[in-house]
Amino acid sequence: MANTLQSKKRARQNARRLSVNKARRSRIRTFLRKVEEAIASGDKEAAQNALRTAQPELMRGVSKGVFNKNTASRKMSRLASRIKLIG
Repeated sequence: MANTLQSKKRARQNARRLSVNKARRSRIRTFLRKVEEAIASGDKEAAQNALRTAQPELMRGVSKGVFNKNTASRKMSRLASRIKLIG
């Protein structure tokens, strides 16, 4: 349990950041899920559009500290290569 004023404030800040980051992570996952669904349906145009809208969201997550830069780049690269395979 937090005893000092500083540790109590830090606990409040951590709780606030946790809720904000959880919402950001959820939003990014929703965009990624839309790309996955478009790939699964086999619609190349829809998948490309979904990836175009997901990329800025992913990079925003990187700048906000929710994801590591390499993780976001890896996700985008793998999705793009899967979209390329759609005939």
